[in-house]
Amino acid sequence: MKRLILTTFLICCTFFVFGQVVPSFNMGIKGGLNLSKFSIDNTFASDSKSGFYGGIWTRFGVAGIHLQPELYFSEKNTELKNNLGQQNKIKFSSLDLPILLGTKIGAAGVGVRLNTGPVVSFILDKEQSFDEAAAKIFSLDLKDQALGWQFGTGLDLGKLSVDLRYEMGLSKLNSDGDPETKLNLFTLGLGIKLF
Repeated sequence: MKRLILTTFLICCTFFVFGQVVPSFNMGIKGGLNLSKFSIDNTFASDSKSGFYGGIWTRFGVAGIHLQPELYFSEKNTELKNNLGQQNKIKFSSLDLPILLGTKIGAAGVGVRLNTGPVVSFILDKEQSFDEAAAKIFSLDLKDQALGWQFGTGLDLGKLSVDLRYEMGLSKLNSDGDPETKLNLFTLGLGIKLF
């Protein structure tokens, strides 16, 4: 009985190690929700608002380490408020390019991933809505691109994957002065591996 248990354990370990050493390449599609908020050091406040994203991902690696470039269309929403209650609702769409470095623990199509890396956002469309009295206070001159850093985890179950990430804004989004705004967001996505 002890030999059977030991043999089974060694076979499982061999599959686990072999699965981590063999070079791999995967590609798929992913979509999900984001929750974004401005990080501001000033008298303004920012409320979190939901948006969405969708696109493609690739993953290639060896020895348990992988590189995961992705490309997404993303719609982000947030809101600025001042202490007088005036608001500026901000909505913009962007093309996001994360390049993540990560590792996966697991075998036989089931595993937990950890990843981190930079993301560049190319802003495609920007909308702001505020009343006339607040126009001078809230009108943000948004840049055409932004840089952030993502930290995340994922769960792979066969061809399906679930990802949860936090993105910390590294560059300010507004071109001029106050308030200095950096966008931080959480994303939750569902992916399908195509191959």
